[in-house]
Amino acid sequence: MIRKSPLAATFAALTLTALTGACGDSASESASDGTSTGSAATTDETPTGSTAPTTSTSGTDTSDTTDTTGNVLPEPDPVVDWPTLECDPLDPHYCLFPFPSNVYTEADDSTPTGRRVALPQQSLPKSTGGIWPETDVFAELDGFSGGLPGMVHMPGATITGLPDPWSIEISVTPDSPTIILDVDTGELVPHFTELDMSHGDDARRTLLIRPVTRPRDGARLIYAVRNVVDAGGQPLPASPAFAALRDLTPFADDPSVDARRPLYADIFARLEAVGVVRDELQVAWDYTVSSTENTTERLLHIRDDALAQVGAAGPAYEITSVVENCDDLIALCVEGEMTVPLYLDKPESGGRMILDDAGLPTQNGTATYPFTVLIPYSAFTAPSAPVAYGHGLLGSRDQVKASHFRQFAEDYNYILFAVDWVGMAEDDLVTIVGALGGNLHQFAAVPDRGQQGILNFMLATRMMLGDFATDPALTFQGEPAMFDTESAYYFGNSQGGIFGATLMAVQVDVTRGMLGVPGQPYNLLLNRSVDFDNFFAVVKGAYPDPIDIQVVLGLVQMLWERSEPSGYSHHIRQPLPNTPAHDVLLNVAIADHQVTTLGAHLMARAIGDVANMGPVNRSIWGLEEVEGSHAGSAMVEFDFGLPPEPVFNVPMREGEDPHGGPRKLAAANASMDKFFREGIVETFCDGACDPD
Repeated sequence: MIRKSPLAATFAALTLTALTGACGDSASESASDGTSTGSAATTDETPTGSTAPTTSTSGTDTSDTTDTTGNVLPEPDPVVDWPTLECDPLDPHYCLFPFPSNVYTEADDSTPTGRRVALPQQSLPKSTGGIWPETDVFAELDGFSGGLPGMVHMPGATITGLPDPWSIEISVTPDSPTIILDVDTGELVPHFTELDMSHGDDARRTLLIRPVTRPRDGARLIYAVRNVVDAGGQPLPASPAFAALRDLTPFADDPSVDARRPLYADIFARLEAVGVVRDELQVAWDYTVSSTENTTERLLHIRDDALAQVGAAGPAYEITSVVENCDDLIALCVEGEMTVPLYLDKPESGGRMILDDAGLPTQNGTATYPFTVLIPYSAFTAPSAPVAYGHGLLGSRDQVKASHFRQFAEDYNYILFAVDWVGMAEDDLVTIVGALGGNLHQFAAVPDRGQQGILNFMLATRMMLGDFATDPALTFQGEPAMFDTESAYYFGNSQGGIFGATLMAVQVDVTRGMLGVPGQPYNLLLNRSVDFDNFFAVVKGAYPDPIDIQVVLGLVQMLWERSEPSGYSHHIRQPLPNTPAHDVLLNVAIADHQVTTLGAHLMARAIGDVANMGPVNRSIWGLEEVEGSHAGSAMVEFDFGLPPEPVFNVPMREGEDPHGGPRKLAAANASMDKFFREGIVETFCDGACDPD
């Protein structure tokens, strides 16, 4: 997430427009890289330090309307079936909670999961402009994002005894107060649990149960909560509706309770099979993760269709500018435009995919997109492999011109090229702000255009390996540039590291990539990023209730899954159809202000078999520590000597932001070069990696 200085001015104008309408690396290196049940006023105050937070007991619901006659109903036979609800009485404090849940789906035999998302529009957050999200964009999904946390509101809750980001091991034991169970495998899913501390309203804190490994595509997950206590150490009561399910007592207030008794016979039996005692439960529910096909089929379809069209030569292109002797590192600076198949209704910001009757994208002619190529002097003395560069947050391809990238190109003899991350580039800001400012369904354009952007990277790579490599315009002092057309690589930083994971799961011409300061999913990253400060102001203006905001972030995640790495990184080493396996190197900055390292750790675990290269600065749950050389995927953490990161969902703000640090270190560049050429990871650090 690279912060660009022009962003602030643009944001000021767009924020005003959104709120009223709804009622990096730079070349100059000038930057661091339903209806809710009430809406309490929020403040801008956030806690500091890394002490585990608690909430007050104000707002605790101590009512109990369950039957008091002692009647106990017979346990029905288990039947896995769900009613489709407008509002779930299991959490009486917020209509849509618990969320996500299978009660917000409907049966559909045409999908791989057998379900289809069916969100109740008037139970979703309503903007201050009076707009409810349109639900048709969510109805295209056959389950919920694997990047979502489980959400429930338990007024008065504390996180005492709950697994946090640094005690994940608790979560995979039967004694864990919070449980995520994969029904098909019978395995407990590792996770941490937190209260939303991104605001100052103790009465409106969402309890968030976050998986720290990517749940299986298509999995049915059961979430269970018990032994959550208030500030006085007393367990919070179950809601009357859930108590009736748990205790087999009558409940006449909502027919959905009786309708779900066979379902809960299954849920309780499965939890008891892994040692979770029924009588202790405060709430439990289940949901289905979207299928691999539903998440990836559109991007794979346009990839296969477009690459078949352009063939080995790559897309047609036009060179618009060639500048010789750009500086003492780069012999030729090349600008051009490539013509690519278009799968959107328009190539500009806000473009939506055109779908056929089968729900797959259909081509809408062609579009031209710009590209930049930097050819170092070394490319005129020996064959040089092309390397695609992915830029930072809402930036542009011009970030490839930063001096440290030019130095890397010349020192190690790589030809750098870049295109804009269409969907998350400068001109997409207006679409994103408009969606977050109250027209939430319009966010669907971001992943749609994002898939076109990922396709453009693949087409640009094919171009660099094809006809472009022998273009007669690419000469310096009468000598042609020497391209190594047998090899190509990828590296990106911040947003380029994040979406680079998606690219590396679908690329067919590149099998090794470096992901600088990456992370996933965005649902985890946003509250923990200083880059979200401006976006947060927009969201709070449209949705003042802090619980609504967490639901908004969840709905955004559901749409984003088709382009962001949560939907793809677990396929980097376990490949998708017609795709080779890949290896990646993750360079991580401890105490990063812009992309939390918790997201990098989750990404590494999702990819699988990623080594934590030693000597380590710290051990990371679920990652094997390897010293010396490692063949395959790996993560290197760089310690810049900052204080510990917060354990809750606020940004790290202490000290100088190390976000742009690793890419400027000689050791990191040497490591990237060896990984590209040999597939071997060495840290080139003298001991644990730090700036010295």
